[in-house]
Formats: sequence, C-alpha cells, structure tokens
Amino acid sequence: MDQAVVTMQTDPPPGSMEFSRLCEIVARLRAPGGCPWDLEQTHLSILPQLIEETYEVVEAARANDTANFREELGDLLLHIVMHAEMAREAGTFDIADVVKEIIEKLIRRHPHVFGDSDARDTGAVLKQWEAIKREEKKDTHAHYLDSLPVSLPALMRAQKAQKKAARVNFDWEHLPEVMAKVDEELGETKEAIAAQDEASLEEEIGDLLFAVVNLARKCKLDAEGTLQKATDKFVARFNLVEEQLKSNGKKLGEADLAELDAIWNKVKTLPQ
Repeated sequence: MDQAVVTMQTDPPPGSMEFSRLCEIVARLRAPGGCPWDLEQTHLSILPQLIEETYEVVEAARANDTANFREELGDLLLHIVMHAEMAREAGTFDIADVVKEIIEKLIRRHPHVFGDSDARDTGAVLKQWEAIKREEKKDTHAHYLDSLPVSLPALMRAQKAQKKAARVNFDWEHLPEVMAKVDEELGETKEAIAAQDEASLEEEIGDLLFAVVNLARKCKLDAEGTLQKATDKFVARFNLVEEQLKSNGKKLGEADLAELDAIWNKVKTLPQ
C-alpha cells in the first residue's frame, strides 16, 4: 500500500527539474575549477550560515513577506543541498538518500494516512508519532528526552521538552494549575532575592522562566515567537521615546528615569 501511494504520480512533481538543476550547480561549484570559496567549505564551516539562514526564514514568515520568504527558503535549501553534496563527495550519502529517508519516515509515522491506524485528532496523532519515534530510536537513546537538541534556543528547547513530556501524559490538565506554578516560582524568586543568595536566585529565575514557557504552551502560544513580539514592541516604543527626546533637544543618557518613564507612558497610549 505504502509503495503504491509513493509511486502513483506519473507526471514529474512540480519543481523536480529545477531541483535537479540546483543539485548540478552545487556539484559544479564544488568540483575542480569551481568556486574557491565553495571548495573550501566543510560541514562545520557553514553551520553558522545554516543557522543564520534558518532564522531569516523565520523572520520572513513572521513578517508575512512572501517574496522574502520564498528567497530565504531557497537560501536554506541551498545549504541542505550543499551538505548533501559534501557527503556525496565523502562517499557517505547523497541527496537522493536524504529524500528517500524522509519519504520513508513520513509514511512510517503517518499510519493514520498510509496505514490502518484510527488516530484522527491532533492529540492522538502526536502521541502516535512519539510512540513510533520511541520505537525507532529505542536502541540509540537511553532516555526519552535524550533526543532533545542541546543547541536549540533556550525558550524553544524548554517548550519542546514540555511538549514531549506532555505526549507521554506528564502534563497538567488545567490552566489554573500552570498559573499556580508560575506564582509559586515567582514567590521562590522573591525569597532568593530577599536572601541575597545568588546561586539560588539563578536557579529560581530559571524555574520561573520555565514555568512561564509552560504557561505559554498551555495557552497554545509559541514562547519563542511570543517573546520576539514583546521585544519588537519594546524596541518600537523605545525608538519613539528616543525620537521624543530628540524633539525636546535631548539625547539618550541625558534624561533621568522619571522623564523617560513619563514619555514611555505617553508612547504606550499611541496606536500601535
């Protein structure tokens, strides 16, 4: 059944010729007589650019900038093809292996689409996904959360850890319970401040942040994106404060907190 689903398409899929051309171009750039810069690169050397391109994709998507989103997806795809080309040169795998593996994984982890599973709602599907994934990884990870990437941004990693734990039933059922935990951690943070215990304060603020991330998750919000929006709002308002200071003949650093706070409160009332 699965094989029939994969091979049922008779016409070339959209973009297949363009994708093949991209792979050919990357191979040419890496071949003798190609681009000196591309020839010098390794998997590790281009990782910073891979991370940068990923964030640029996210930024374009959040800005709803279709043209830039398309361009940034192309830049990200280029990195994937580049890594696959390096692996082909080393004789470990190639882009066809990458595509084949993700196809097999998608079919394997969607038995409700390609098999006989009766999972239909999102919650059931996610739990099924985790169960299949645990079965696949059972010989490679000693613990359930060992697969959690250490390199993720802290907020994202916290939320991913919470989501994974929730899929095996380690989760509060009701929002008030989560809010109570935030209140508890805030109280313990206040106690650490009062005690002037730096080590404890770091731990308690970390626990407080973790609890707030959990609150965002339970409210069906992405903690990383939510904080990004809050930071963007702060930057926009602070820019207006700076402009107001300039119109008053002052610069940042020349006004005291009282004056800045008064302007800030005025800025907050302006349409966003």
